Amino acid sequence: MNTRTKRLMATLLAGTVMGGMPTAVLAQEVDETTAEAAQPAAQQPDIVRTIAVAGAQRLEPQTILSYIRLRPGDTYTQAVGDQVLKDLYATELFSNVSVRNDAGNVVITITENPVINRIILEGNDRIKNDKIIPEIRLAPRQIFTRSKVRADVARIIELYKRQGRFAATVEPQMVQLSQNRVDIVFEIDEGPKSKVRQINIIGNEQFSDSKLKGEMVTKTTGGLLAFLSSNTSYDPDRLAFDQQNLRTFYLTEGYADFRVVSAVAELTPDKEDFIITYVVEEGERYKFGDVKVDSQLRDFDGDAMASRLSIKTGDYYNAKTVEDTVEQMTDLAGTYGYAFADIRPDFKRNPEDLTMDVTFVLREAPRVYVERIDVNGNTLTQDKVVRREFRVAEGDAFNSLAIKRSEARIKSLGYFQENFEVTQVEGSAPDRVVLEANIEEQPTGELQLSAGFSSLEKFILAGSIRQKNFRGRGQTIGLSVNYSGYSKSAQVSFAEPYLFDRNISMGVDVYHRELDNDFFNRGVSTYEQATTGLSMRAGVPLSEYMSLIGSYTLNRENVSVAGDQLLDRDGDGIAECVSSRFICEAVGKRTASILGMTLSHDTLNNRFRPSSGSTISLTGEFAGLGGTVKYLRMRSRMGKYFDLGSGLIFSLNAEGGWIHALKDNPTPGFDDVRLTDRFFLGEPQFRGFDIRGVGPRIITRPYLDDDNDPTTPRVLQPLDEFIEGREDQRYADALGGRAYYLGRAEIEIPLGAGAREMGLRPSIWADVGSLFALDKPILRDNPNGVQSTTADGDPLYVELLYNDDGTPLINDNGTPDIPEDDFQSFNPLSTNEVDALGNPTNPVIPAASYFKETLYGDSIKPRVTVGIGVNWNSPFGPFRIDLSHALIKQEGDDTKTLSFNVGTQF
Repeated sequence: MNTRTKRLMATLLAGTVMGGMPTAVLAQEVDETTAEAAQPAAQQPDIVRTIAVAGAQRLEPQTILSYIRLRPGDTYTQAVGDQVLKDLYATELFSNVSVRNDAGNVVITITENPVINRIILEGNDRIKNDKIIPEIRLAPRQIFTRSKVRADVARIIELYKRQGRFAATVEPQMVQLSQNRVDIVFEIDEGPKSKVRQINIIGNEQFSDSKLKGEMVTKTTGGLLAFLSSNTSYDPDRLAFDQQNLRTFYLTEGYADFRVVSAVAELTPDKEDFIITYVVEEGERYKFGDVKVDSQLRDFDGDAMASRLSIKTGDYYNAKTVEDTVEQMTDLAGTYGYAFADIRPDFKRNPEDLTMDVTFVLREAPRVYVERIDVNGNTLTQDKVVRREFRVAEGDAFNSLAIKRSEARIKSLGYFQENFEVTQVEGSAPDRVVLEANIEEQPTGELQLSAGFSSLEKFILAGSIRQKNFRGRGQTIGLSVNYSGYSKSAQVSFAEPYLFDRNISMGVDVYHRELDNDFFNRGVSTYEQATTGLSMRAGVPLSEYMSLIGSYTLNRENVSVAGDQLLDRDGDGIAECVSSRFICEAVGKRTASILGMTLSHDTLNNRFRPSSGSTISLTGEFAGLGGTVKYLRMRSRMGKYFDLGSGLIFSLNAEGGWIHALKDNPTPGFDDVRLTDRFFLGEPQFRGFDIRGVGPRIITRPYLDDDNDPTTPRVLQPLDEFIEGREDQRYADALGGRAYYLGRAEIEIPLGAGAREMGLRPSIWADVGSLFALDKPILRDNPNGVQSTTADGDPLYVELLYNDDGTPLINDNGTPDIPEDDFQSFNPLSTNEVDALGNPTNPVIPAASYFKETLYGDSIKPRVTVGIGVNWNSPFGPFRIDLSHALIKQEGDDTKTLSFNVGTQF
């Protein structure tokens, strides 16, 4: 750069600096002037002169202004403007709000939230709309707010979590409509059900993991029957319940210091399963120390009661035993009239010797009397129907056992809810109590049409109409019609439990029944039995649990055989029975006039599905009060039910019968008791055997000509070879017996909640029984066959055919050429023992006449079967299936492995 240029640049720079100085000074003077002018303005803020609302559509401006605290005349500041915004947003009525102040004229511009037109749920298959909609706060015609949407999303997700679906998601969508309306759509992704993959237990030393897991309700996936249980899904409430179950289990085993330190449920990263971990502290095991009773009730001696307690010093501590003892003592006090007895166990823990002293304190309480009995909730049932089942009356001393018995009797009526209980309310004085029967009436009328299929009767049709609480008086009236391949029946019945309001029961049945025994004995000659009758009964109680029932039955019976089993042998127009001689003996019409008496003792807690108690009955019947049938028959039945806890119900049932004829049978070789009056045993009474598959029976086996040589004796076909291939038909004449016994042992196994909801009730059972005591019949044995005869009884012969040279026609083996089964087609039949040439004729002996009758099954020796069964209240109706195996049977018995029955109602 040259010198001239440098001088020029320096001159310009100096000019620029010199020129800027006055400008900067001027700017500083102006800013100071402005600041001086602004100072008075800050000291004099705007006064609100007017407040206007812009953008309102549904809401009135005055309504909107009522939500804010700003009023004309107030001083407007930025903080005041912010408060206006906060007040309006807090109403959740607006989606956008702005405030503008124009020299005291405040303008509030709003955008209203839209109105909800409808709520739409999409993707919900597991939980239906009727379960979700009640949980949603939003509803049509309400104002849309985002906070409500968020709350509703949370509630829907919580619903799915209750079902164990922790992976469920909900996406709310808003569809804009005209007139500022919207549709709210909840798009639901239900996700898989979150299962419990694993349960870990830390700290348990005395009991194995499997033992403790068995005490829990929650189950892990992968078990053999896990698909039947709904307890494999995670449920926080179930987790808390399982902790309580662990505490209860350890307390019953003597670990009084046991505690659950922590219970943590961790969701796997895929949100499909949970892993639950329990940390427990078992503590020491205690035994019972001193066990005392401190009684402040005058009717109870503490020392005497303590000596009778089931708790003994030295036994391992058991909290359940303590609870049961308190309950037993409370019940005992209740029987003496102490309705509000206060019994509390006091515990003293002795860590030195690991014992637990228990003192049961019976606090002083007044004896209580029943002031009155109130029956509430009955609209159809008359008060007297409920009151007459109470075992206490107004004014009686309170008795807890009588109250429980009253509850059981009212439940057994079948008119009210299953969980019915008699509640106790304090009366007008401390020694008075009011008993309340708060009932919920259930439908007692039944109109039923059903169709089904069973292994016993094949296709079944049934229809019935019944009212168990007719006119609210407790009476039962019914009409039923049934049709199946085996039986047809129609019946009209009426029962009055309290005749003339006295404790006398009465009932009457009119019926017609037809049994087609050929349905079971296919391929064997059999019979049909038709019965028309009338049965009347009356009963009186002998005690609380014992009753006596008398009955009278008049039956008109007709036993007949099919037309092809009748034959007019002598041409006199009278057909004779040519079926089995044991069936022919029973053919005919008879009248039975039967007088009966039953003595029963019943302590069952429920007549329909008992879980505890017992029942026993003895019935005697005398036929001969007129009529043509005369016999004496005895029957006995008994049952005992045990509640084993945890849903296990064990039952023992037994029955037996005996019949004795009062009139001799004039025909030799036949029992004095008619075929249709004898006992029969098999399906469905005796599981594991076919219909009439147990007891005396005659099997007729043929003699076979194995070598096709008439000169050699025929061979009797072995029994197993004879039975083979005949499983689908009866191959014997079941004769029944004059005595039988039958016992059943069964345990009902509880399943998970899912199986219970499906109505599944499996059981394991064992049956034992026998049918016997038949007069030995005269049996036929024809190894040489039986020669045919004419109608007059003359033996039949067949004459040989001869060649032209006079020689007889013979077969290749040298025997006469005589067709064995159809003689008349080839040779003339005659009664002559020799023919015209003086040659001996051959007797006519049909092949079917070579047979032997053998009696099987008439033995008192027990038959034993075991099996498993399932009752299922299926969508098609009640279903029962049994899989059986005969452990012990007698030769000739007819076993059956699988039996089932299913029906449907519509």
